[in-house]
Amino acid sequence: MAMVMGDALSLLLFRLHSGRLLGINLLKVQEIIPCPALTKLPSRHPHVLGVATLRGSALTVIDLARAIGEQGGSDSREGCLIVTELSRSRQGLHVQSVERIVQCSTRDVRPPPAGSGGKAFITGVTQIDGKIVQILDIEKVLHELAPAFPEELDDNLLTEHERQLLKGRRVLVVDDSHVALHQTQLTLNKLELDCQTVRSAAAALERLKAEHALGRPIEVLVSDIEMPEMDGYDLVRTIRKDAEIGQTYVLLHTSLDSTMNTEKAQAVGANDVLTKFSTVDLSKALVRAFESLG
Repeated sequence: MAMVMGDALSLLLFRLHSGRLLGINLLKVQEIIPCPALTKLPSRHPHVLGVATLRGSALTVIDLARAIGEQGGSDSREGCLIVTELSRSRQGLHVQSVERIVQCSTRDVRPPPAGSGGKAFITGVTQIDGKIVQILDIEKVLHELAPAFPEELDDNLLTEHERQLLKGRRVLVVDDSHVALHQTQLTLNKLELDCQTVRSAAAALERLKAEHALGRPIEVLVSDIEMPEMDGYDLVRTIRKDAEIGQTYVLLHTSLDSTMNTEKAQAVGANDVLTKFSTVDLSKALVRAFESLG
């Protein structure tokens, strides 16, 4: 299959102590280091090995195997750390070994098997050189350790005019992560937007077309970028080619640093891009969206 712009996905492959092979989006990885000396905090979560100091900053170190329900290692000095940065936070994932970096297509990533359940901690499955690779849902791992709830909306955050501008306006949110979808929906409900949600790009396209056919078009689409089968970039490209829904305002909402994605987002025709998760920033982005729509 020929790859198109935005369709390529770089994965860092690694193994847990059980030998299980997993992958993580390389864009979420800052570096790979030997596990440094750890300070063990008495009140730490049982899946947190401790806190390390990395270039003067504290780094929470997570026993990834235990965090996803497997047997962890007995010695933190074995293995290595994958230092990740996403959703405005940084942490170290303790794993047995790192293998290599591979390229695949988001179109070749399938959703998790239907029977995998809510504790699967994977966002998708693909094949690399004939081997099944499960892609880690790091957002879910972090949420299980420290549930993230959107901050309360300050009454003074938006003006009365801005609140009235948003009230009742039609928004569709697409995200393959239960956690991110719930966070976004909570904020949009507080803003009194008319909010619908779906879990895949294909479902988003179907809903956009269906609502347009019923004479009640979706005004703003808030879309994740990393999704199995069709990512956010490909979704925007597909929307822009459709005569009926092609003018939909699209805000790409990503766990990666949005500055990394701005140029690509603009190239595919997205209207705006934002890093998850900030209630304040999301509220302001939606005000910008509806101000531009009038």
